[in-house]
Amino acid sequence: MNPATFTPFPKNPVIGGFFREIGRADELGSGMRKMMKYGKAYGGADPEIEGDIFRIIVKCPDFEACQTDSTELRPESEAQSRAQSGAILQALFERSLSANELTEILGLRSKTGAFKRTIKELLDKKFIEYTIPEKPNSRLQKYRLTDVGKYLLKSIQE
Repeated sequence: MNPATFTPFPKNPVIGGFFREIGRADELGSGMRKMMKYGKAYGGADPEIEGDIFRIIVKCPDFEACQTDSTELRPESEAQSRAQSGAILQALFERSLSANELTEILGLRSKTGAFKRTIKELLDKKFIEYTIPEKPNSRLQKYRLTDVGKYLLKSIQE
């Protein structure tokens, strides 16, 4: 099965129509396309399709990796870093923000080393991204949550 040339067709239109009517399905035949579209965003890698029957493997990212190694930081700075990461993710949930706007929201006087490390860590782990990726040092640069960052934030809030 090739996702690029895949043509969807409902396997059981009667059951599909029923689920659509009760609001449990958006449209018939949209699942495979959506799996390919969102699989990489949420799983970090392209989904693997096995055989020609309904089996697809979506790799789940290791959310434990977002936590810094405790040997690198003292317990106080680790807790502060986690709190700062959470505050940055919360602030970016509504809209894209510049580094200066983030420091203001966090109550910092300037971009501290800890703030810069936290931003770099969130970028490296793909929880946030640049709004202008081709110009990371642009004065107009802002940060926004990625789909993975939104998922992480929702899982933290629950």
